[in-house]
Amino acid sequence: MNESVKRRTTIRKYAQQDVSDQLIDELLATASRTQTMGNLQLYSVVVTRSAEGKAKLAPAHFNQPMVTEAPVVLTICADFNRTTTWCKQRKAHPGYNNFLSFMNAATDALLFTQTFCNLAEEQGLGYCFLGTTVYMPQLIIDALQLPALVMPVATLTLGWPAEQPPLTDRLAVDSFVHKENYHAYTAADIDRHYTYKEGLEENRHFCEINNKETLAQIFTDLRYTRKDNEAMSAGLMEALRRQGFLD
Repeated sequence: MNESVKRRTTIRKYAQQDVSDQLIDELLATASRTQTMGNLQLYSVVVTRSAEGKAKLAPAHFNQPMVTEAPVVLTICADFNRTTTWCKQRKAHPGYNNFLSFMNAATDALLFTQTFCNLAEEQGLGYCFLGTTVYMPQLIIDALQLPALVMPVATLTLGWPAEQPPLTDRLAVDSFVHKENYHAYTAADIDRHYTYKEGLEENRHFCEINNKETLAQIFTDLRYTRKDNEAMSAGLMEALRRQGFLD
């Protein structure tokens, strides 16, 4: 088993130490051996090192400090632009301006991202996966000047770790593995799967300071609210239209 995966933590603080272009290029090249639909490699990666470039990206990620403080920021994009351009130049007639094509390219991009993360950890690098990438994608599209049929789907801040955060809790395997068929979760199942997480001191404290009765309410009422989800969903769909994936 890969021990680095077992020890995985999110790194938000980085040493003021360069990550060489050679190392990044080697990691990107090796990660490109990951699975891909039709061997098309439907992704592109924008590497941002400059302070100016990181400052442009920061608002899209709610100005989280690691975006500007990390030595490197990688934006991984679902990319059907390159393949479409190739097809047109080779007397083919591409039809990839649709949602299925976005899903295929996004899957390629996320598989590549996870492989890159595994490889980076093996080299001792730390990273933070920014889920905010799909919250306000138009800001990233504008900052990186992404053309049609290119959509940001993942962002990594990357550098040498300057912290050693503790491991966060994970649900037990039997909470998410379904044998043969998906089975509905009973009340007893939910109690069994979530009682440990809910009983952790930090989670109980989080409920107390936010005046919430349950940890679930932290997620529904504060962290990922219906209002925010609907607003950001609308923004995501509009960005997909503008990028030509919903023609």
